[in-house]
Amino acid sequence: MTTSTLTRKGQVTIPKEIRDSLGIKEGDRVFFVRRGNEVVLKVLQGTILDLKGSVSVTASQDFDEVRRRVKKTVGRRSAGDG
Repeated sequence: MTTSTLTRKGQVTIPKEIRDSLGIKEGDRVFFVRRGNEVVLKVLQGTILDLKGSVSVTASQDFDEVRRRVKKTVGRRSAGDG
């Protein structure tokens, strides 16, 4: 079992053997998933920005209109209307 100590600032060092086994390097992002009384650390493999340019667009799109439709749909779902 590998341990680490929580600092006053709430920081914990991920032990080297764990970093090495997960391939975590300085600057990599991680996130935490709470599962009951446990917390799972996961490596963030990428962001949506990494997908930029991976899909070709065949027609011009009005992104302001797309945003309005998304906000409207999210609002309805939040209100429980569908």
